[in-house]
Amino acid sequence: MSTILAIDTSTEACSVALLYCNEITHDFIISARDHTQQILPMIDKLLKQSNCVLSQIDAIAFGQGPGSFTGVRIGIGVAQGLALGIDRPMIGVSTLMTLAEGAYRTQQATNVIAAIDARMNEVYLGQYQLLNHQWQAVISECVIAPEKVEKQVKQVSDDYYSAGTGWQTYPNMLTDIQPSGILLPQAQDLIVIASHKWENNQTIAVEDVEPTYLRNEVTWKKLPGR
Repeated sequence: MSTILAIDTSTEACSVALLYCNEITHDFIISARDHTQQILPMIDKLLKQSNCVLSQIDAIAFGQGPGSFTGVRIGIGVAQGLALGIDRPMIGVSTLMTLAEGAYRTQQATNVIAAIDARMNEVYLGQYQLLNHQWQAVISECVIAPEKVEKQVKQVSDDYYSAGTGWQTYPNMLTDIQPSGILLPQAQDLIVIASHKWENNQTIAVEDVEPTYLRNEVTWKKLPGR
């Protein structure tokens, strides 16, 4: 039975979850500008509530983006620091796929198009289908202008649900798509995907972690000395 800690700060939400003794506990707040002050106390609170200590964690999952550049970096940095301290592997999970899992949790949606407002008149876009309890990407995640979304996605039917802030900002990107009510990624959904990855040995060494930005002009620095 695995024990996984999940962290996501890739958007204005600050979210943590713990899979321990086959139960998921979680915490979620909107915290646009103080993720660094909020995330560690949230983790500490969650561990204490579950009577779990950090050394019992098998892996640390994190939201790898896309999303806020600063938020993605904060989440990965915290996750790396914790994983390094207890010598555990990491599990990266797409922010867009996490939104899809949220739509499944709330609406039992198995076909989801996730879009996050990327600013600069663009959205981060992903299209997913749930097959055998695993999310499959129908298209590659991309950053795209809202007016091009309809041509980018594939065979959208009326059983598709939308998820993410992109639909709030640009509500007319597609017709005949149902709202899931999920706007922001939550670690309680991220950890479900991470647990499947753990079962399939899809972990990452701390020094090999990289974010997903989708915009080429953003650079990333790994841990010092790596």
